[in-house]
Amino acid sequence: MSVTAYKRTISHTEAPRQIERRILAQVTSELETQYLAFDRAERRLERLQLLADGLRHTLQKNQMVWSAFKMDLVDGANGLSPELKASLISLSLWVESHTQGVLAGGKQVKPLVDINRSIVDGLSGRQLETAAE
Repeated sequence: MSVTAYKRTISHTEAPRQIERRILAQVTSELETQYLAFDRAERRLERLQLLADGLRHTLQKNQMVWSAFKMDLVDGANGLSPELKASLISLSLWVESHTQGVLAGGKQVKPLVDINRSIVDGLSGRQLETAAE
């Protein structure tokens, strides 16, 4: 199956919100398998080695997801409320800044995992269900 056919199939079987949730959940899962070693590393050299061993690539994928979110949010056709768009754009900018700090070896990965997990929960409707109870 070609990539174009695959994308067309996905777009017919999943809503955009489901696609966003699935993609963010996937990259979050990758971050979750790698963050503990990085966050617990005491020496900068250890952190740099973990980045070289694959964490850098995962962080870049996470950044690409958030960049795509930001591009969608600034699109005039985006139907979210202005307040929600502004909050999510702000969060996207924070993710960019924090990711740069992680790549420099000075920040922890766990806050990125926490933010992603919260957004995945929101896209899954779990926060709405909890608030409704």
